[in-house]
Amino acid sequence: MRKKWLSAILPIMALPLFINLVAPQDREAPQITADTPVWDILTFLGEPTPNHQSKDAVKGASPEQGETLVTTGFASKPSGGKTGKQSKHFVCTSCHNIQKEDPDLSKADPQARLEYARDNGLPFLQATTLHGAVNRTSFYNGDYEKKYGELVKPARNDLREAIQLCAVECAQGRKLKDWELESILQYMWTLELKLADLSLTEEEMAELKQKVAAHKQGKDDETLNWLKARYLQGSPASFTKPPENRGTGYGLTGNPDNGQLIYDLSCKHCHENKRYSFFQLDDSPMTFKYLKNHIGRYSHASIYQVIRYGQQPLYGKRSYMPQYTQEKMTDQQLEDLRSYIELKAK
Repeated sequence: MRKKWLSAILPIMALPLFINLVAPQDREAPQITADTPVWDILTFLGEPTPNHQSKDAVKGASPEQGETLVTTGFASKPSGGKTGKQSKHFVCTSCHNIQKEDPDLSKADPQARLEYARDNGLPFLQATTLHGAVNRTSFYNGDYEKKYGELVKPARNDLREAIQLCAVECAQGRKLKDWELESILQYMWTLELKLADLSLTEEEMAELKQKVAAHKQGKDDETLNWLKARYLQGSPASFTKPPENRGTGYGLTGNPDNGQLIYDLSCKHCHENKRYSFFQLDDSPMTFKYLKNHIGRYSHASIYQVIRYGQQPLYGKRSYMPQYTQEKMTDQQLEDLRSYIELKAK
């Protein structure tokens, strides 16, 4: 009797395992269109799901709440009423765009990004866009460890930890509650990369379609690597210094037309009407003369100083100016900005 019972139950116990083994063969291949999420392709080809998938069951969390937090710093509490502002000084969009900001996602090209910002009505900011953040696998890369030390380690490969680090240290605000964090993460998933963002040619789209259609089970490393090479897995960050002689600068010839783009899309984004800063910038001759007179000085008013080192909080204040890494503004662009300021100061 015991043997008969075991022979009857063992096939049933093995059924879930059998289903797991054959399930990949039975999955329907994702459609290859411009709107297909990149993650749909990656997971179908065997890439493990990321550790920052959103927890939909968290009470009060929603992508709508996340968008409000990202763009305004406020949200509606699950129990009713509004939250306090996450930071008194910044919102996420002070330093991060929420749209695609690079024409080619496979490389960091500050000049291409500046021209893309001009053509698409975007600010030219210090931090990497939140668009496609869920597609990255590393955060606070490169020299950010010099700035935040041990705090970077838990955030380097964990998007939730990276968001919290940004909220507390970068934004100089309070730690996010669980439902706020999950809301922001859910909103970020609405900004995930689609195939259209990778600027694939018709031939590449056809090749990808063929590879996906031919895939049956297991992990297709070749196609995965081919697809992941189309966008950066993390944003590089190299801190760099001002020129040794701030009077002569980097020794590069500046382009004032390019410098105007930087002034309009970067400097004025934060400083016009003191939007995020106590320091006012506008297009008046007095402003340009002030900036020109301080270029060669070792002070917070020198563009070399604030762009390469940032600006520390004033006494009694917690807001500050983040610096631009070499990947966000080149030495040449800084000289372009200088040439525009000097031209307008005449």
